[in-house]
Amino acid sequence: MKWVTSLSTKISLEAAVQDLSQQVLAAMGDQSLDLGFLFVSTAFASDYPRLLPLLAEKLAIKNLIGCSGGGIVGNTQEFEDKPAIALLIGHLPKAECKIFHIGDHQLPDLDSPPDRWEAITMVDPSTNPNFVLLGDPFSFPISDLIQGLDFAYPNAVKVGGLASSGGMGANALFCFHDYNHYKLYRTGLLGVAIWGDVVIDPVVAQGCRPIGKIFQVSECERNLILGLEGKPPLTLLQDTVGDLSQSDRELAQHSLFIGVVMNEFKANPSQGDFLIRNIIGVDPRSGAIAVGDRIRPGQRVQLHLRDSKASAEDINEALVNYTNQLSLEAPNTSPSAALMFACMGRGERLYGRPNFDVSLLQKHLGEQYAGLIPAGGFFCSGEIGPVGGTTFLHGYTSVLGIFRSKSNQ
Repeated sequence: MKWVTSLSTKISLEAAVQDLSQQVLAAMGDQSLDLGFLFVSTAFASDYPRLLPLLAEKLAIKNLIGCSGGGIVGNTQEFEDKPAIALLIGHLPKAECKIFHIGDHQLPDLDSPPDRWEAITMVDPSTNPNFVLLGDPFSFPISDLIQGLDFAYPNAVKVGGLASSGGMGANALFCFHDYNHYKLYRTGLLGVAIWGDVVIDPVVAQGCRPIGKIFQVSECERNLILGLEGKPPLTLLQDTVGDLSQSDRELAQHSLFIGVVMNEFKANPSQGDFLIRNIIGVDPRSGAIAVGDRIRPGQRVQLHLRDSKASAEDINEALVNYTNQLSLEAPNTSPSAALMFACMGRGERLYGRPNFDVSLLQKHLGEQYAGLIPAGGFFCSGEIGPVGGTTFLHGYTSVLGIFRSKSNQ
C-alpha cells in the first residue's frame, strides 16, 4: 500500500490539473492508481464540469470520489477561502473498493431489513467493508442513510463529510469508476466501500469540555428533556452556569451544548465519551430543554462548553489516545494516509491561526511514524463519524479517517 497527496494552489484549472498530475506521477511512477479522493475549493465553481475530463486525460485513476468545499486540506496546510485542489491517491494492490451514488428517493424505509440497504450500495457485508461518504447537505437525508448503514453493516467504520461550497444546487460531487467512466453530481450522496488489506481507523474530536455534574434523564419526549433526576432541566442548567467563572459564563451565552453519554455501562464518563448536541431552545414555564437529537429516559447528560482551548485539547487528546491504542493493539502496523473532515466553524476562524488541526495530525502521526503522512480533506457543512460504536452526523467537529494496512506491507 502506498499513498500520495498532490496539492495545487494555481488559479487556472488547466494549470492546477497539470500540477496535480505531475506530483502524482513523480511519486507513484508506474504503480496503479487504485483509489482517489478529490477536494476542490469554491474558487473553481464555474469549472466543476471541466475538472473530471481534464483529470482523466492526465491520470488513469481506477476509482475516485470527491466534492467541493469551502476550505481544502492537503498534507500540512489548510486553505480557507483560497483556490486549492487536493488529491489523495492510493496504490492498494491487496484491497478492493466499490463506488456508489444514492439519491434521496432511493433510500429504503428505516424499518426495512438489512438487505434493502445492501441493495443500494451493492456491497456484500461478508467482505467486511468500511465506508467513506460525501454528500450534498441540501438534497439528501444523511442521518437516515448512516442509520441504515449502521443497521446493515454494524461493524463497518463510516467517515465523511457534507459538501460546503455554496447554497442549494451549488455543491459538486465528483466520481470516477473503472478508470475513464466519470460523472459530476449536484445532488445526493457519493460513497466508496473499501475492503481487503486495508483498515480505516476513525478519530472524532468534537471540541468541547464538560462542565458541572452528570445528570440522568428522568422524563423526556422525543428531543425535549422534561426532567433531570426529577427536577426541571432549566433549573439545573442555570445552577451549573451560575457556578462557572465569569469568562465561562460569558462563553455559555453562545457556546453552550449538551453531551449525551454514549456508553451506558461506563461508570465515570470523561471528555470524548459524549455525543455533543445543540441546545436549540428552552421553555421558562415548564423548565424543559430542547436539544438537537432524540433523547431516551435513563440516558446521562452533561453540559459542555466549546472554545478554541477546548477544541485544541480535544483533538490533541483524541490523537494521543489513538496512537497509544494502536501501539497496544496493532504494534506491527502504522498509518499510511489520512482523510480530514473538519467543520467550517473550525480552522482559523476558531483558533486564530492557520493549519491547526492538520498540524496536530502530522505531529502525532507523521512525526511518530514516517515523517509526513499523506493527508487530504476539506471543511464541511457536517461531519460523519462514530461515537460509542454508532455513526452520527456532527457539527463543529474534526473527523479523521486513518488508513493503514492490516499486514503493514
